[in-house]
Parts: sequence; C-alpha cells; structure tokens
Amino acid sequence: MNRPARPARPARPPRPPRPARPVRIGPRAAVTLVLVTLIGIAAFGWPLLADGRSGLAHAQDAPWLFAALLPLLVAVVVATIADNGMDAKAVAMLGVLAAVGAALRPLGAGTAGLEPMFFLMVLSARVLGPGFGFVLGSVTMFASALLTGGVGPWMPFQMLAMGWFALGAGLLPGPERIRGRAELLMLAAYGFAGSFAYGTVMNLQGWVLLQGMGQGISFHPGEPVAANLARFAAYCLATSVGWDLGRAVLTVVLTLTLGATLLKALRRATRRAAFDAPVAFGPGPESSANPPSGRVRTAAEGDIRGLPR
Repeated sequence: MNRPARPARPARPPRPPRPARPVRIGPRAAVTLVLVTLIGIAAFGWPLLADGRSGLAHAQDAPWLFAALLPLLVAVVVATIADNGMDAKAVAMLGVLAAVGAALRPLGAGTAGLEPMFFLMVLSARVLGPGFGFVLGSVTMFASALLTGGVGPWMPFQMLAMGWFALGAGLLPGPERIRGRAELLMLAAYGFAGSFAYGTVMNLQGWVLLQGMGQGISFHPGEPVAANLARFAAYCLATSVGWDLGRAVLTVVLTLTLGATLLKALRRATRRAAFDAPVAFGPGPESSANPPSGRVRTAAEGDIRGLPR
C-alpha cells in the first residue's frame, strides 16, 4: 500500500546579511587615544602660553612630536586589536584605504582647498569606527606627505588634525539606526563643519610662526591668551575662510553623490572580513570521536567557525 507523499517543506527565507558594526573603542584603545589627544593639544597650544623671550617655535618641536606620535599610533592599532580580538585583515583594510586616500590628496591640493580625501576619511571612519578612523587619518596624511614631497615641520600636526577629523566621524551617533538619506545628510554636515575645524587647527600651527602681518592679526608671544585668540580669529577670517570653504563644499558634494555607494561597499567588505567574529576550530558534522573508515579527522576537515562564507 502506497503512502501519501508528504507535502514539501516551504523553503526558508534567506537570512538578512549581518550588519557591519563599527569597531568599538576598548579600554586600552581609549586610554591610548586620550594620551595622543593630550599630547596633541599641548603641541598645538603651548606657544600661546610660552614666554615671549623663549624664542621657541613649532619648527623645533615638530621632530619631538613626530617621534612621540609614531609609537602612539602603533599603540592605538595594537590596543584596538587586543580589545576586539581582530586579525591582520583589519590592518590590511586600513592599508588599502590609506593608500587610496594618499592617492586622492594630490588631485586637488593646491587648488582652492579642494581635497577629495576628506570625504573618504568621513565614510571610512563611519564604517570602521573611531579608533581605526584616527589611525587611518594619521597614516593617510603621512603617506600623502611622502607621496607629494610635503614633508616638513607641519607634517606631524597634519597627522594629528586629520586623525581627530576621522575620529569625530567615527563617534557620530546611531550607526545601527540612522541609515539611508538621513545618514548621508549627517555625514555631509559633519564633513562641512569638520573641514573648517581642520583648517582652523592647522592655522594655529602656522600662525605662531608668521610675524609682521599686521597689528590686528599677528601672533604676539607672551601676551594674554584672550588677546592672541582674538587676533587668531581675525587671521582665520582674513586668510583661510575661502580655502576651507572649497574643501567643505567638495566634501559635502562627494558625500551626497558617492556616499551611498561607498558606504555599501565598505560595509560589505567589513562583513566579509568579519573583524568582530572570533575564529574557532571545531569538529565537523560527524563527531571526531567516531571518525569514518577508521581515519582520524584532521583540523582541515573540521568547521572553521566565525569565518565569512
């Protein structure tokens, strides 16, 4: 007697792709970032507090800042990897993005402040997280300086300023909730404001070296901080607003036009790399206690859990 055929089971719907989460800042990375930030603030701001008879300038402290910055950048990477258990894939992605950013910078540098690398830093830090964003910004600026021959006393200050710029993009709220057009508008607004902030910070480094520009905008060593800051604001308005505006507008345009495509590509690459998935070796479908045909199951025949498929 023939039994009635069982109805076919409905096919399971495909699982939605796992969202790509930014790499979080762990306790070690947070301590290292705070240390780098404090050193950077001191490096940028100490001339405002120095005695007018000291005769010191950023040209003399730049090598010391660079010597302190490089090991601290390596410490940020090591601390981030140690806190999140990541492997060399994340460092490889940082290297690729830094190379792309270094190649983008010469395309517009020197032309009305048009620097397309800024929008790449914003989107990359949004996907990779603030810690890696800081290192990405600093390494990209270092690589671009070597590429364009722009090595000088300003380079370590540029590395710090770009690192802070990318760090802020990684700290923007709601990476799991804000998507689509709202996310692009938020990133564009940050890119606009951050472009002016980057220019202002870098102006502070160069302003203290320039003398004889006029009583109202020159730096006066040894005078009260409030008076020098008022002159600094006048200096920024007189010399760099147009340059920073070009950078800010280009960042907004590129973010709104290319941001959705680039964010999608970066998140897909991050999901496939599975930075936050621990790698563990375990037995396959058949128990290793009962290997088939008397063979001993090797590690290569087992499952590799946590790797992207």
